[in-house]
Amino acid sequence: MIRSLVGYATFAVLGVFAIKVAFKLLGLAVGLFWTLMWLAFVGFVFYLILRLVSPSAADWVQEMIKGKPAA
Repeated sequence: MIRSLVGYATFAVLGVFAIKVAFKLLGLAVGLFWTLMWLAFVGFVFYLILRLVSPSAADWVQEMIKGKPAA
């Protein structure tokens, strides 16, 4: 009886630990996703401002990122 109770308690502790690890990894993944989205947004805003201020510089930046268009 005590042995099975200790077994269930150990299983419960391991389960709680596994759930905590899983949620921390999920939180890390969601945090990384939103960080990447924020950086992409900031880059897009910089590009739009550059396009308004100097279209030739924006074309140069776009060429550097995407590569030269095929002839």
